[in-house]
Amino acid sequence: MSIRDVAERAGVALGTVSNVLNRPDKVAEATRERVLQAIEDLGFVRNDAARQLRAGKSRTIGLIVLDVGNPFFTDVARGAGDRAAEASLSVLLGSSDQRTDRESAFIDLFEQQRVQGVLISPVGDVDERLGRLRDRGMPTVLVDRLSLGRHFSSVSVDDVGGGYLAVQHLIEQGCRRIAFVGGPLNILQVADRLQGATKAAAEHRGVQLEVLSQPELTVRAGRDAGQEIVERDPADRPTGVFAANDLIAVGVLQAFALLGPLAVPKDVALVGYDDIDFAGSTVVPLTSIRQPSALIGKTAVELLLAETEALAAGRTFERQQIVFPPELVVRESSQRR
Repeated sequence: MSIRDVAERAGVALGTVSNVLNRPDKVAEATRERVLQAIEDLGFVRNDAARQLRAGKSRTIGLIVLDVGNPFFTDVARGAGDRAAEASLSVLLGSSDQRTDRESAFIDLFEQQRVQGVLISPVGDVDERLGRLRDRGMPTVLVDRLSLGRHFSSVSVDDVGGGYLAVQHLIEQGCRRIAFVGGPLNILQVADRLQGATKAAAEHRGVQLEVLSQPELTVRAGRDAGQEIVERDPADRPTGVFAANDLIAVGVLQAFALLGPLAVPKDVALVGYDDIDFAGSTVVPLTSIRQPSALIGKTAVELLLAETEALAAGRTFERQQIVFPPELVVRESSQRR
């Protein structure tokens, strides 16, 4: 079924059908109703992909996250999708799984799909590649990551400040031996959280901070770190743990409960990061550093739309670096006093 069939059924020109589909305000009401009735009678569905191909750009945005299995990024995607829908756009979601090869493959895919732009939480340094996309008319916004060179707009949280809040809280609870569990450290968000943790520890005499580096930000990695702590001599165990995200914190909790037993927070106080939906529903409700996940996604789309509009109009666009403040949410896992 084609647009020509609709035109013949309605007794109008092809251009009239096109106007009804794309610019209905330009068509008289009676003619518009006749065309719409023909569309309904024939069951016509326009080939939107072909129309977008002719226009040279799709009605989609590409979003690449570090791990779609992490509820934090699920919420980011939900916020992005809601805002995109308001602009009659859809979001194509890809998960790099913290791997540069998968990240590169998704960038290739989105370039081939001619998306309007790309939102990305990068694994490594992809500035040069993203710059080439921008030169082709596909702007990029970094998500949950500050654009250090200000080459791109970005939406992030002050992760240095978040790491500081977490360790300062553990120190206030009486912890003097603190372990930072997370990695890999080439992910900027993780490195920033560690930087903040180190700063807080350095401000207090007698506080020791060690790093238990992990290859990924998963529950499994948290269990491995928790097992290492359990197997230590009690005198060598940390009295506080700051996990780089809530999934790692959940893994640490599991290891303590199954292999210890180590009581949280009596034996070890625990703080996570992200404040995902079920952080407050774990066996011991988890203290966490909250990020406004859905707002991050929504704001990233708004920045992308603003840059896309400026490019289309030939205007200079001043790229923005939006940084939200983190929030400490205290629950039972860290309350030792």
